[in-house]
Amino acid sequence: MFTPLGQSAATDSPSPHSVLAFANALWRVRRPRPFVLVIEGEVGQEGAAPSDYLHEQLLLPEWREAFYQLVDATGLVVCLNVHTAHPTYRDVRGRSSKGRLSQGEYYHHDGCTGPVKPRFVEIRCPIQPQTRGVATAVAPHHDVVKAMVQVLPAELAASPALAGTDMRLDAITPMDDAALDQLQGLITRTVRKKLNAEGARSYFRQVDAAANAYFEPWALGESRFIANANSGVTLQHRRAYQAPHTGGVANGHLVKRWTNEELLLPGQVPDPAFMAALCSEEAEEGQSGESAEACYLAPH
Repeated sequence: MFTPLGQSAATDSPSPHSVLAFANALWRVRRPRPFVLVIEGEVGQEGAAPSDYLHEQLLLPEWREAFYQLVDATGLVVCLNVHTAHPTYRDVRGRSSKGRLSQGEYYHHDGCTGPVKPRFVEIRCPIQPQTRGVATAVAPHHDVVKAMVQVLPAELAASPALAGTDMRLDAITPMDDAALDQLQGLITRTVRKKLNAEGARSYFRQVDAAANAYFEPWALGESRFIANANSGVTLQHRRAYQAPHTGGVANGHLVKRWTNEELLLPGQVPDPAFMAALCSEEAEEGQSGESAEACYLAPH
């Protein structure tokens, strides 16, 4: 089904192009990180206007689960030059202020407070008049937590909340996701309490670098499928200001969906309780007063 793809070194230098055979087509791809696969478009369609190859080819019912397994195995699959008006997307909620970080600025899984999380999250930058200037940093869960420990200021590591915690890097390596979540939560709460907004943003920029996070600028027409809770690689992501956040700067908007749970195959029905729990969490961050059901856009 897939042609073998060599993994490039984890550097910021351009990665060589390869070809992926999938969905009865050949695709131009590259690997800028070991956990990232970028699909640039179909071979032979270079220079063509953006199309909805995501829904018309990659996510057709007969290929959908195979594509999902590619995300599971890779971690982050990026689809460039996609022009779509598919109705399942909704606006990304949560906004940052100059004096306060939003929840989305800390590394997180989607659905992080619930016992069951979406398999992955798809975040998309639609084709629109305004470009997107705020990055989305993405990195493997283990690498994020190790980086958070590595760059944590000594005075924060010595705080009462963390003083008795084993934060040796060799102790973090064998941790499962639950243990990583617990340690990460302790560090994040300490950072939120002890640092001001720009201090916390500066800390997380150091985390981005230490974790070798993928935070390439958003391209218009780009979708990012981020493995969130699955059988393979588990990643985290965050909204990442790469300069002091002063506000008042126009930015293109993002949309999202939990594709596995919301883009349903014929005969499938949504799980209302699961969707309500996830959407309730989003409404709490957005503080929009919108009902939980309103964020689910019905099966298509």
